[in-house]
Amino acid sequence: TDGIRLALNPDLALQVRKAGVNTVYLSFDGTTEKTNPKNHKEIPAILENCRKAGLGIVLVPTIIKSVNDQEVGPIVGFALKNLDIIRGVNFQPVSLVGRISGVERERFRITIPEVIMRIEEYTNGEICKDDFYPVPTVYPISMFVEALTGKPQYALTAHFACGMATYVFIDENGKITPITRFVDVEGLLEYLKSKAEEIFKGKNKYIIMLKTLLKFRSFIDKEKQPKGLNLPRLLFEILVKHNYNALGKFHHKTLFIGMMHFQDLYNWDIERVKRCCIHYVVPDGRIIPFCTFNVIPQWYRDKIQKEYGIPIEEWEKKTGKRLRDDLYRRINPS
Repeated sequence: TDGIRLALNPDLALQVRKAGVNTVYLSFDGTTEKTNPKNHKEIPAILENCRKAGLGIVLVPTIIKSVNDQEVGPIVGFALKNLDIIRGVNFQPVSLVGRISGVERERFRITIPEVIMRIEEYTNGEICKDDFYPVPTVYPISMFVEALTGKPQYALTAHFACGMATYVFIDENGKITPITRFVDVEGLLEYLKSKAEEIFKGKNKYIIMLKTLLKFRSFIDKEKQPKGLNLPRLLFEILVKHNYNALGKFHHKTLFIGMMHFQDLYNWDIERVKRCCIHYVVPDGRIIPFCTFNVIPQWYRDKIQKEYGIPIEEWEKKTGKRLRDDLYRRINPS
């Protein structure tokens, strides 16, 4: 969302929260009016109304080289200053849809590694490239929960080139500590994977659950763990007891920093499409990968929208509304 209605209607955030939504994805392309003209002036009201409603926010910046890539670091800084309501930042390196010259592609194209470099430079190495992992790295967590519960779990098994992410913790003194600085991430994930496989092969899940509880602490450096954080306890509550309130507590103490690079005609990779985990569902029952739907519009997006869309006049007649009434016109003070 651009958040405009959240800014104009103080009750909307509360209504959305009561309906069961706990987080909104908010377009946020920079910390200045020049880089974020669409909702820069509304951001304070959006944050305040969401804060009052207890509705979390994930900032979603589209990053374009030579346009707003200098804002990558300040966006992270802005999120850290509003950690009470901002749960994460999910960067989206620009997808260059449509026809564009090679010179312009070179000017505007920015990749995931380049976004991470901007973050490392801004934080003077407090957050660095080694703190980030590909999205499918977390699959063993889904495996482990599925093995314990016997219920299928949502598994992020996207292609490794589609996205990267990390979690950073902020202590009471404002010190940034990425999760990799006090957790043996690879060791923990490998352990969860091996325990899940043991349960799938028929071993007693309750014994494994107990062993896992005792083992958690060995993956966490207590001396480097941020003050006020008891990660072993949180992991037990989330992974073993499936307490989603604990998951909420985890996010209230951390900032998720991720990025997802949607494809275009100039970098389209069918291997990535095969492992897509973000889809469009079509009324006829088809499930179409995001980067296929949008990158080949003549086969998918345009064709589907033409088939299932209705003219504006028909929509206005059915709803009793006028489309132009929904247009937002910002009134700037003179």
